[in-house]
Amino acid sequence: MTKTILITGGGRGIGAACALLAAEQGYRVCINYRSDDAAASHVVRTIEDGGGEAFAIRADVAQEAEVERLFALLDARFGRLDALVNNAGVLAPQMRVEQMDAARIGRIMATNVVGSFLCAREAVRRMSTKQGGSGGAIVNLSSRAAVLGSPGEYVDYAASKAAVDALTIGLSKEVAGEGIRVNGVRPGLIHTQMHADGGEPGRVERLQSSVPMGRGGAPDEVARAVLWLLSDAASYTTGSFIEVSGGR
Repeated sequence: MTKTILITGGGRGIGAACALLAAEQGYRVCINYRSDDAAASHVVRTIEDGGGEAFAIRADVAQEAEVERLFALLDARFGRLDALVNNAGVLAPQMRVEQMDAARIGRIMATNVVGSFLCAREAVRRMSTKQGGSGGAIVNLSSRAAVLGSPGEYVDYAASKAAVDALTIGLSKEVAGEGIRVNGVRPGLIHTQMHADGGEPGRVERLQSSVPMGRGGAPDEVARAVLWLLSDAASYTTGSFIEVSGGR
């Protein structure tokens, strides 16, 4: 039976790269996105033009009701879920912690942490052999920021990704006996639009000299790590992380 994958934040950047690679590997792909209809539609068309099957669902993963609607629509279309990539994430303009207000911090945590928990919850309800599922795999997109802290820029984002790491470890142990593997990928400086969201489109270029490999990474380099963790080749890997950061 053809496997089905859900990728949150799948309309651009790392999420889009994961969607395209998953389709190449034979998955039926559900792309979740929050606001950019054109970008999500482009990814779907690209997959379909290549002979694959995909559709997109607009939903804000920070909202519980929208997550429940997202998974209900996935059920109606594909009838099963084999893999989840918790990729949806946001950040805010660079600033020090002393400048941050509660509203900003709350927005970051709602999408990056609450959204990841809610999507993982719904995936487990469908995948767990204890609940009648056939098993599956989850990959949570973390960040090297979770380890480095992003001082002077995005400490709130870094903290949210550290929480995603804790989710990855704890959930992996909860469901290891139920046919579900849960792993994480920590990208480093990757060429995506997210840096522009933080107010510095050229951030990778500014910081790439601090990377031992001397360059920023590409979204498809992250996607290959994600898809490996989802694959049968990683059948004995859970609660683990792959650093895709050029050594930084």
